[in-house]
Amino acid sequence: MNDKRIFLKTLAVAAFATLGMGSAMAADITGAGATFPFPIYAKWAEAYKKDTGIGLNYQSIGSSGGIRQIRAKTVVFGASDAPVPGAELDRDGMVQFPAIIGGTVPVLNLDGFKPGELRVTGPVLAEIFMGKIDKWNDPKLSALNPGKTLPNQNITIVHRADGSGTTYNWTDYLTAISKDWAGTVGKGAAVKWPAASSVGGKGNEGVAANVNRIKGALGYVEYAYVKKNNMNFLQLQNAEGKYVSPDDKAFAAAAAGADWFSVPGMGISMVNAKGVDSWPVSTASFILMYKDPVDKAQSAEVLKFFDWAFKNGKGMASELDYVPLPDTLTAQIRSKVWTQIAK
Repeated sequence: MNDKRIFLKTLAVAAFATLGMGSAMAADITGAGATFPFPIYAKWAEAYKKDTGIGLNYQSIGSSGGIRQIRAKTVVFGASDAPVPGAELDRDGMVQFPAIIGGTVPVLNLDGFKPGELRVTGPVLAEIFMGKIDKWNDPKLSALNPGKTLPNQNITIVHRADGSGTTYNWTDYLTAISKDWAGTVGKGAAVKWPAASSVGGKGNEGVAANVNRIKGALGYVEYAYVKKNNMNFLQLQNAEGKYVSPDDKAFAAAAAGADWFSVPGMGISMVNAKGVDSWPVSTASFILMYKDPVDKAQSAEVLKFFDWAFKNGKGMASELDYVPLPDTLTAQIRSKVWTQIAK
């Protein structure tokens, strides 16, 4: 546990050193996009470079940025937590596949409460993010937390300022759980945030920093950033009516019934998944690559990297509370998706 905590605290430094070294070698891999999977990609990259000598230069710039860069062909792969629709993949001549599974978590800055001590339902959470509930001691929050003395303190919403797959996942959940949210805000990598008291942050890192800085704040980040920053979080009621805390087992429970090939590009939604142990805001992070890449050698190196990660990176993923893909699924990705990429 101590080793895990030490790693998380030094992750940004180690990742920068590892990923930055990638640009020095001709065979090194270039990618850009989602901040959600950055901690595990950094750890995989560090181990892969030691094993093979090949580095990874990954720009953690947000899902929308990753999609823009792969479409501009400035990187060999893009990464997005907001899956690209099948029609767009066909138009662009790209394939898409999941690389890792995790969860998005409501995080708060409220003195006097331990992580997971306070509870919330999806509909009430939607009302908070819409600005209809703007005090921590609102009767609806108090009713969900009997015996707790909630303060008469303003709630400041912290959201992503950049186009974000984490935002897509978060708003996908709020859309699924609240007709009011669905009808007025909806889901997307970027939305117009309705709460009057609302602050933006760039990347999961920026949201985490703002939540930790602003008293009374409530935001959403990927779980690795919760652990990395020792953040407080809310328990969330799932589709079975059970209040659950986020961890790799809860994310795995949400993914258990996933039918990956039911949607073009494997871009399924796992929000509000059935199962008593399921975390209701679970998601996959996806990789985008061209079927007919400009640099076929570089594209082949990307597949080698993820092939290695699927085979050797499960333990590293679990250490950071991500959920590695099962062997049956990675075998299908190799046979059904990677075979579409020209060698």
